[in-house]
Formats: sequence, structure tokens, C-alpha cells
Amino acid sequence: MLKLGGYINILIAIGHIVGLFWADKMFEVTGIGIEMSELAQINSSFPYLLTIFVSIVFFIFGLYGLSADNKFRKLPFLKPAIFLIAGIYLLRGLGELIADGIQGTNSTTETMYSLFALIIGLLFLFGGLKKWILTKEKKQRTL
Repeated sequence: MLKLGGYINILIAIGHIVGLFWADKMFEVTGIGIEMSELAQINSSFPYLLTIFVSIVFFIFGLYGLSADNKFRKLPFLKPAIFLIAGIYLLRGLGELIADGIQGTNSTTETMYSLFALIIGLLFLFGGLKKWILTKEKKQRTL
């Protein structure tokens, strides 16, 4: 689960970088075109820099997922980071679904993004629980 979550995050990071070649279209498709246009009015490089920053965050999330699954070297604060990543994704997914439901502004695209965030959050949550909580209990039972 952690490995899958890690690879998905790395793919999302790569997608952000590749999407910069068609930035205006990518911003429009993802529903942030207006916000990025406003940001570009402050400085034309801000939307690109923000996208690169977000890509780096996704890449780091991916590395943490791979590290927790022993596919990459052990990163610092691994256990809390995995559960923090899970929390961020779950909050994003549930928060958006709840807010859209209350406001009545559900769109198919935004609902799909929220469900995708929930799935990734559950991969990190259940992967972390399996690695640290359930494995610990299993070890204690065998002693």
C-alpha cells in the first residue's frame, strides 16, 4: 500500500512538471485557472514556481511512501510523516467533499480529485497501520 501510494505521488509530481509545458490548459482543466491568472498578475513566474513547489512536495510524499515500504533509504521522521501525509490527503478529500456538499457546488472533476485524495490517504493510513501497528501486535503475540 505504501509503495503504491509512493509511486502515485511520484507520478503526480512528474505530471505537474510535464503539465507546465501546457500550463494554461493544465490550470484550466484542474479548475485553478482564475487563481493562477491572478497570481500571474503579481509576477508572471509565480504560477510556475508554485507548481514546481507543489511537485516537489508530491515527490517527497512519494519518497516517504517508498521509504516506508523499504524501497528507498530510511528517511527521517518516517512514521509520523506517513501518518501526516495520510492525514493531509484524508483532510483534503473529505474536506472538499463536505464543503462542496454544504455549498452545493459539486462538480464531477472536483469530486474525482477528492475521491482520488481519499484513496491515496487510505493507502498511506492503512499501509502505515499495517507496517507499525498490526506488525507490532503480531510480533507481541508470537513472543
